[in-house]
Amino acid sequence: MSDTDRQKRSWSLPFLEEAFLRQRNATSSLPGRWALIVLNQPFHRELFDLVWSACQWRVFADGGSNRVFDLVGSDWRIYKPNLITGDLDSIRPEVQEQYASLGVTVIPDADQYATDLMKCVNAIRTLEQEEPGDEYSIIILGGLSGRLDQTIHTMSYLHKLRKQRRHVFVITDDNVAWVLDEGEHDIHLDRTHLGPTCGLLPVGVVSSNLSMKGLEWNWTEHHSSFDGDVSTSNWLASDDIWIKTTAPIWWSVELRLGTK
Repeated sequence: MSDTDRQKRSWSLPFLEEAFLRQRNATSSLPGRWALIVLNQPFHRELFDLVWSACQWRVFADGGSNRVFDLVGSDWRIYKPNLITGDLDSIRPEVQEQYASLGVTVIPDADQYATDLMKCVNAIRTLEQEEPGDEYSIIILGGLSGRLDQTIHTMSYLHKLRKQRRHVFVITDDNVAWVLDEGEHDIHLDRTHLGPTCGLLPVGVVSSNLSMKGLEWNWTEHHSSFDGDVSTSNWLASDDIWIKTTAPIWWSVELRLGTK
């Protein structure tokens, strides 16, 4: 990604826009190339169906296979991933056998210096090399709930990925979040299912000077750090938000799908 790309970025979440939610079905997906990574954390069926239908390529990270298998019950054959990978110490043998019977590719990866999330992203990189075209936008289901150390890993890894990939989003039952690199960002959100709360979090940096418009509490060149001010529990005041930051930050928005 070039320095010019980082100067001004535009963001939207088409998989959470009401127009897509109304028309989506088992065979629909978003324009472009979208990949789904399912991690081994709990999530509701409504959210899973949404992100599944948005993506063209799906990978289950080890125990994420159990999560899907148990969640969808007798419908499990409908939700056939393109790949299952990881160290495979969590997937139940009967679940692995069932997916293998559908012809799902299962690739064990015993590398102890890479997490299952990292292995899934590497699989997407390999896919892109084998099928040249636009870079996949990635939706990670899970990763910001459960064990704190795993959550910090997700945040650390995406902080580093910002230099390599344009669009990587993490979604849970409660929020959707991603890293905003240093520079200016125009963010368009459909507030039908997003908000009102949001946060700008200086994670992984000493501090940042933040400016924003379109929120209930806006700042202008305001110093933000863990030792100082952090904009949490802010509110969306508009569908269009502008943020300028002097260092990478995490941006999170509350998600409301009606299933809690």
